[in-house]
Amino acid sequence: MRSLWQVSRTPAIVMVVACCLAIFLSLNAQGPSSSDQAEQQNAKPSAVPAKPDEKPKSSYISVNEEDFKTVFARMSAAKPAIMKRQMALLNERYDLSDRPAATTMSRGKHIQDGVRVKLPSGMTWDKLADMTPEQIKAQDAFPAGFYPLPHPNQAEGGMVFPHFQIDEVKKQTGRDLTRFDLDFDFPDQFLPEFPAPIFLTTRPDLGDVSKGQLVTTDNFYELFNGMLNPKQLEGLRLLLSPFAQQQFNLTADRRSEHPSMGVACFDCHQNGSTNGATHLVGDIRPEESRHRIDTPTLRGVNIQRLFGSQRGLKTVEDFTEFEQRAAYFDGDPVIATKKGVNILERGSQVHDMAEFQELLDFPPAPKLNLFGKLDPAKASPEEMRGQAIFFGKGQCSTCHTPPYYTDNLMHNLRTERFFKPRMINGRFANMDGPIKTFPLRGIKDTPPYLHDDRLLTLDDSVEFFNLILGTKMTAQEKKDLVAFMRAL
Repeated sequence: MRSLWQVSRTPAIVMVVACCLAIFLSLNAQGPSSSDQAEQQNAKPSAVPAKPDEKPKSSYISVNEEDFKTVFARMSAAKPAIMKRQMALLNERYDLSDRPAATTMSRGKHIQDGVRVKLPSGMTWDKLADMTPEQIKAQDAFPAGFYPLPHPNQAEGGMVFPHFQIDEVKKQTGRDLTRFDLDFDFPDQFLPEFPAPIFLTTRPDLGDVSKGQLVTTDNFYELFNGMLNPKQLEGLRLLLSPFAQQQFNLTADRRSEHPSMGVACFDCHQNGSTNGATHLVGDIRPEESRHRIDTPTLRGVNIQRLFGSQRGLKTVEDFTEFEQRAAYFDGDPVIATKKGVNILERGSQVHDMAEFQELLDFPPAPKLNLFGKLDPAKASPEEMRGQAIFFGKGQCSTCHTPPYYTDNLMHNLRTERFFKPRMINGRFANMDGPIKTFPLRGIKDTPPYLHDDRLLTLDDSVEFFNLILGTKMTAQEKKDLVAFMRAL
């Protein structure tokens, strides 16, 4: 039984609550107070919702997949238009004709001769070199071929392989690296020779140990058993073994017609060199800002101390592990889990793979002496003049120091001084940022050049740096400099 106090207090409590509620409603009806208004003005704005027709930007790839047959039909149908657009861009930028030089790569393929970047109408290279970066930018005179180069389909990205790599891998192993949505874009004459020779630091007496074959899981054992130690042989096996990748995997979210076991390290770095295969870097967002990747040769990684064009990874072990865990899946660990990431064991597998990579030597350069410079008794007058330009007026040796012609540093060329930002086939051309100094030893064997393949020949590279560095070389000096680099 309740006391008299308990009974008498109930109406009072109800009355107090009712009064408070009335006051609260009255204040809110009058609008926010001055202090409330100030707080609202200082508050951070909430995220603006995306427009119905605008895809929201995210650091993550969607894990939701469409029906494969629907995707296959849509993207296969879109492929001709996408490739037509990309080839129109390349033809607008470059002279893609087949004009071989007398100089050949290590196994006899002729390199391409001459400057292939096209100039704006009425412009000459000498006239352009006399202009300041500000003038070039104001007049929109920067050559189209010097702008960042987009992926064949920038919005989609992913690994794309030259047809000769696809054909030989399929012939030997049955794996198909064909994409139903894209083809590779550069003509064969601008790509490295295939298959590339393999030279080992431990067995220089053997010359090309590949015996002219593309090394795959099908033939590596018979080629290297008895030449490598067991650890190195296991490392090579892993470099040749396919593992799931963003575009090539066993899920419905793939870009191969049939489920795929994936790709191998040496699908891009064929025979420890390169075949020109391309991709997009995984460490930049949004999509339009991601850089196209030049697949660098693995020759000479034993003397390098930076890996990845901009990542600054410090060891080849770091690079090997990074590629498998992140780059294979566009740098997204969420999608990697879905598609089957291969976690390499650092103490054995990664070290084994790195140990083999560190045996890959540069190709022979018979005209160089012990210090990486030309032997006057073997070099031509043109090559000797080019060497003088390289170490003098051209300023090349500031970054590319002998004997391997790298300083193992990164440098920012600040190309944005010369042009206004713009969209190019889905690629936002803006600042490049710092880029590692790639070794120039054996450079003639591994076209195209720069971190995103925008320079097709060594002649293009000389014109590019003549403009970027403001060295104002004459036509003859440029020709001599190219001759010297072909001898490295």
